[in-house]
Amino acid sequence: MRVVIAGGHGKIALSLERLLSGRGDSVAGLVRNPDHAADLVAAGAEVLMVDLEHSSVEQVAEHLRGASAVVFAAGAGPGSGAARKETVDRDAAILLADAAEAAGVRRYLMISSIGADAQAPDNGRDPVFVAYLRAKGAADEAVRGRAGLDTTIVRPGMLTNDPGTGRVTIADSTGRGRIAREDVAAVLVALLDTPDTGGQTFELVGGDTPIAAAVAARVPAP
Repeated sequence: MRVVIAGGHGKIALSLERLLSGRGDSVAGLVRNPDHAADLVAAGAEVLMVDLEHSSVEQVAEHLRGASAVVFAAGAGPGSGAARKETVDRDAAILLADAAEAAGVRRYLMISSIGADAQAPDNGRDPVFVAYLRAKGAADEAVRGRAGLDTTIVRPGMLTNDPGTGRVTIADSTGRGRIAREDVAAVLVALLDTPDTGGQTFELVGGDTPIAAAVAARVPAP
């Protein structure tokens, strides 16, 4: 399997790269900062220098050709303003989907967020956080249900750097909760191995169910 990860230097992405390369899969990460290349190499990933905010669909598609799947793990990150939530968390995710279709890559995994909603209300919350939820929600809507993609949208709860437990809760609605980034990465691996989970959107938090069983439970009955 060859997997290309957008936002290849993120903490979830690096964990995913280590898991995939460690079992013999081919993995590449899209990054825009050359200073991040060494970390990807250490994780066993090929480095692809791509700035998703300033690339065309065809430019990105060239890096995706021959891949089995793509994963959107990019994000504007803390400290960025509302504008970059739109150009990265929304527009770059849509660009990756367009490029995957152009390159003939059907499997698309999206790391979204609990609370993602293109119409998220203000409710007195931090306006940048609201912009983030709206950007994520708009991206989810734009990539969900495309005929040319088998998309799974994963909406994790509050992310932590705790060691993974290998146990999670996956449901259409989980309620608020925390989830180790390592466990999110392990769920992504299980989803890559379970293509019948395409077409779904679900929430993900820590729990008591082993990851393999939690993902297998999402496979539709024949």
